[in-house]
Amino acid sequence: MQPYGCESRHRHSIFCILPPHILREMARRGSTAQRNAALSTMALDATHRAQRMTMQLLAAAAPPVVTGAAPKVHRTIYTSGNQETTSGQLVRAEGQPAVSDVAANEAYDGLGHTFDFYLEIYQRNSIDGQGLPLNAYVHYGQGYDNAFWDGKEMIFGDGDGTAFTRFTISVDVIGHELTHGVTGSEVNLTYLGQSGALNESVSDVFGSLIKQYVLKQTANEADWLIGAGLLTFPNQALRSMKAPGTAYDNNVLGKDPQPADMRHYVHTAQDNGGVHLNSGIPNHAFYLAATAIGGNAWEKAGQIWYDTIRDKSLKAGANFAAFASHTVANAGRRYGANSTEQKAVNDAWSKVGVKPS
Repeated sequence: MQPYGCESRHRHSIFCILPPHILREMARRGSTAQRNAALSTMALDATHRAQRMTMQLLAAAAPPVVTGAAPKVHRTIYTSGNQETTSGQLVRAEGQPAVSDVAANEAYDGLGHTFDFYLEIYQRNSIDGQGLPLNAYVHYGQGYDNAFWDGKEMIFGDGDGTAFTRFTISVDVIGHELTHGVTGSEVNLTYLGQSGALNESVSDVFGSLIKQYVLKQTANEADWLIGAGLLTFPNQALRSMKAPGTAYDNNVLGKDPQPADMRHYVHTAQDNGGVHLNSGIPNHAFYLAATAIGGNAWEKAGQIWYDTIRDKSLKAGANFAAFASHTVANAGRRYGANSTEQKAVNDAWSKVGVKPS
């Protein structure tokens, strides 16, 4: 029997923004309507995961298509019409003006911000580096409490309305999901254990940087929250990179269980070995490095992390220590051995209890 939620024992998975532990708590603690929404979402997530595995097996037989397209964003937004389908009606195409559908406009803008960020800051031509068109479906299902990147497009639910609002509302959520496509086309970190937590963390890092880029915030001005505004509970979010374990605390979802350091590392078989929980540790390391370096976090700290996921010597199964070692090395290569930047990165990992290998 497949586990519920966005979990898999396989290297590839769908990448949902809402972790299974949140949905499980919602099913356990919530009202009847919230429980039903959580159980429905978990069942759909399991189906999506199985479908993606099938698509990947079929795609593996064919060589990748390299478009070499000029760096120009190409967005297409469809609506699923609250059905469980990705063959819906076109709502907004590239270059068209805003429409009356708020979720469609948010998805359109979020895809554009993500494209612009990667192109302007890292000279990356879309998610795959080859000009991949960015497609999205909004209004997926009824009360669907999730959003995910399925390897070729974005899917957004409207939320159940009592615990979660529409999943297009936070640009960092959109940036997080699309960054799974970036990581997948580079190192493709194995979605299990520490490498899986790094996969999730990299998406949080760049999702947060995209939000900071849009808001023109420095590292010290940013809130470092992932999904702020997505929860219906005031001043709560999905995750905090600044203080993992403090993002939310309410009677429906319980208290944020993310660890901030290796002393509190969660040993579990659930969620592919706790990929959404233990991502708090490398998340906190990035926050510490970025704030120590200062300025706009995407300029130096983000560049070091981007260099690292593109580093051909980084293995797909890298653990925290190996990843940390590569970030320290890349900081040295770009900014100089014993530079302020390299010291900040090394100190950040040390503070969360990770010793670069």
